[in-house]
Amino acid sequence: MRILLINVPHPAIGSRIPDDHLPPLGLLAIGGPLIDDGHGVRLLDGEFGPMPSADIVAEAAEFRPDAVLFGHSGSTSGHPVIAEVSLAIARALPNAHIIYGGVFPTYHWREILAEEPHVDAIVRGEGEETIRQLITAFETQSPLRDIRGIAYRENGRPVATPPTIVIRDLDAYRIGWELIDHSRYSYWGGLRAVVVQFSRGCPHLCNYCGQRGFWTRWRHRDPVKFAAELARLHRQHGVQVINFADENPTVSKKAWQAFLEALIAEDVPLILVGSTRADDIVRDADILHLYKRAGWQRFLLGLENTDQKTLSLIRKGAEVATDREAIRLMRKHGILSMATWVVGFEEETDRDYWRGLRQLLAHDPDQIQMLYVTPHRWTPYYRLAAHRRVIQTDRRRWDYKHQVLATRHMRPWRVLLWFKFIEMVIQSRPRALYRVLLHPDRGLRHAMRWYTQMGRRVWPYEIIGFLRDPLRKDGPTVAQFWGAAQDAEEESMSIRPAPADHQLEGGITGNSR
Repeated sequence: MRILLINVPHPAIGSRIPDDHLPPLGLLAIGGPLIDDGHGVRLLDGEFGPMPSADIVAEAAEFRPDAVLFGHSGSTSGHPVIAEVSLAIARALPNAHIIYGGVFPTYHWREILAEEPHVDAIVRGEGEETIRQLITAFETQSPLRDIRGIAYRENGRPVATPPTIVIRDLDAYRIGWELIDHSRYSYWGGLRAVVVQFSRGCPHLCNYCGQRGFWTRWRHRDPVKFAAELARLHRQHGVQVINFADENPTVSKKAWQAFLEALIAEDVPLILVGSTRADDIVRDADILHLYKRAGWQRFLLGLENTDQKTLSLIRKGAEVATDREAIRLMRKHGILSMATWVVGFEEETDRDYWRGLRQLLAHDPDQIQMLYVTPHRWTPYYRLAAHRRVIQTDRRRWDYKHQVLATRHMRPWRVLLWFKFIEMVIQSRPRALYRVLLHPDRGLRHAMRWYTQMGRRVWPYEIIGFLRDPLRKDGPTVAQFWGAAQDAEEESMSIRPAPADHQLEGGITGNSR
């Protein structure tokens, strides 16, 4: 079959402001197995430009695919764009199968199939094996009910098959790197870059995380094979920056140390960036020199907050002292720290913001990434936020960088002022400016200057967007806006096969698992 993978242009600040673009790992991950099955696969990346919908449709029609596959890492905020583009594609190519995968459709399959009749099937959970079986079924006109991990219509009614089983061997399916022109993708200020995953999932219980349940269980790739793949990307394609998409790649110290040592042995000058937990950094104090030798330049640390009550509310499972120690250790070993800081919790006041700023200054991170609390209905946190008022009803803005919920004591403009003030203080304090201008490590100095320059463009973009984008005062509650909680279905996949009598799941409301 002729298969077209479409990465739609995303409206988020992170997609539109930087001059760099990273390849869509999720689509490449399913592209590799489909190529190996003998299908003719092509990637259309609408992020470049960005491409207008009409141009995407025209290019798709020229390719004449038998199936068109959609997915986006910015899953919730990307859905309205996918809905628009996929409808236009379906009208232009009425005989093509429209298939949709990712985090958002995994949980919102009922609504999508009920409201978007042009979507033929949804892949729920990991897609590498599921999409192979689904494409084969469409090609041979076989029944879909025997394929695990999909949703489709049966007799006009949305139904879902039993969940797929988690992929235990992540090396069994290769990434379709040949689908991209590596020269077009960059990060870290114009350096050739890719996105990878060493692991999937996270064993921690943070109740707001929209990814933890999607991956169901933490697993990792073979450390030596993974290091060899990164080295090959550098030697064959000139890749310089490796951006890890993992939620938490350092869960297993043994596996992580094996990867670091294998990559060091490959002797390639790579820059590694990604996310991890502060407690893992503290745990690995004795091997942080290996992190640096392997090429690590920055970790994003999900501090989320420095108020212990808030950390307990969101079940972060972290201690303020541990966060501070992690930043100190990273600086000692020449690794940049980027602290994420989430605002918009219901009971926040001016005093909370002031106290948080003082604590952030004491933590002394190299960089900060400010975010707004954004609930997803398949997470346990959703029940805590279900009664709150929605002030942003444009779902394209549910990307963590826009205010979407009202707070009890603070007007939206006041929250924005604190948001930007904290950013300004943290990024322009004397210590931060000294590091940007005079850091002795040339690579880290470049990284901080690049991030600072991007921040200068983001600042007016966010403020102008706030002024142009009206927020509702009388919006619906979160529950009215998104529907019933789905935390009973948080885990999207099974660890073991389901009983033989496991039936199709149907209906468009409620939870059934």
